[in-house]
Amino acid sequence: MRLDLQEIIYTPDAQKTFQFQLDLSDLDFYGYKPVTHPILVQGSVTNHAGALVLEGTMETQLDLVCDRCGKEFSRKKVVKLDSLVAQELEDEENDDILLLEGTELDLDQAASEAFVLAMDTKNLCSDDCKGLCAKCGANLNLGPCGCKPEVDPRLAALAQLLDNDAE
Repeated sequence: MRLDLQEIIYTPDAQKTFQFQLDLSDLDFYGYKPVTHPILVQGSVTNHAGALVLEGTMETQLDLVCDRCGKEFSRKKVVKLDSLVAQELEDEENDDILLLEGTELDLDQAASEAFVLAMDTKNLCSDDCKGLCAKCGANLNLGPCGCKPEVDPRLAALAQLLDNDAE
């Protein structure tokens, strides 16, 4: 979506609102495509004393796979939009400022970049996910597996003593 800001560029305290849906279902994150639902993008661009400020939110439901146990789950994702908008850059190294193309702002590109940068590198079904057993592959969230705990080789002789006492 392209937002024409011509009517607010030189008008202090002027505001232009927007709302649209963004489709990022083709984006691949580490072998998965978690964005299966459209992203609702809404917000405004406001002229604050000559500075154009983009503010808004993006919201969707992600379909994810837990990085510890492999369980599929869904989670709501909300990303804030907050950037300055300018017609030209005074400092070429400032990547935080969005540039206008003439008097138009490419909201699709701005929202896509913000959403991708806000994606988590690790996804867990819960904060206390125990994952899978390294030996047998059992899901430890469902209960303990039947594997014996590994003994540190330096303490193997003591472990044998404990096994002998148990008999």
